[in-house]
Amino acid sequence: MTSVPTPIPSRTQFVLEEIKRRILTGQLTPGQALVETELAAQFGVSKTPVREALKTLAGTGLVVMNQYKGVTVRMVDADMAREVYDVRLLLEPEALKRAVKRGASLDAARDALTRADAAGDTAERSLANREFHRALYLPCGNPLLGRMLDEVRDQAALVSAVAWAASPSWEREAGEHRDILRLALEGDADGAARALHAHIASFVQRAFPDTGVEAQREDGPA
Repeated sequence: MTSVPTPIPSRTQFVLEEIKRRILTGQLTPGQALVETELAAQFGVSKTPVREALKTLAGTGLVVMNQYKGVTVRMVDADMAREVYDVRLLLEPEALKRAVKRGASLDAARDALTRADAAGDTAERSLANREFHRALYLPCGNPLLGRMLDEVRDQAALVSAVAWAASPSWEREAGEHRDILRLALEGDADGAARALHAHIASFVQRAFPDTGVEAQREDGPA
């Protein structure tokens, strides 16, 4: 049987993914200028794919385009964190609850957790953590709900990267991830959703104490 060759990503897609990776792993920091000519030289491409990639990243909220200041990595503050994490708190636990109730496979979440535990640096761990959360909500059975969470996924990862750089809390979060996955695999949809809600809320509270995001009671909606 003839195998189907893996599509070669376009120059724009390659540049897009590489800039995103550098932002989400802290190699490019909030407020840092992104100069088209410099990036084009680094990636060995013309300015056109760089410009298109930056436009896409602006649409996802990772970079900011200013007529006078040019393009910069988005700054992270308490207001931005509150907006992003409010959306996650409203949607992500519900998505996980639905995934568990429908008996969806969580193998991808288990694999991401294993990669995070085995990560050799913070960049690898950050990317694995991002994949872990996505693997929990994506099989919820509602594609629109999954896409809505995907829309804030990169911004949430940026908030996390800034918070971890200031105060690493990997071990605590790894333990919480294991608890969430254990409950989900046991079929405890409500318990897994509550644990995920508490996990998200406690993280943003620690990282940005003045966000006003509060964990709900265990008997409240999660």
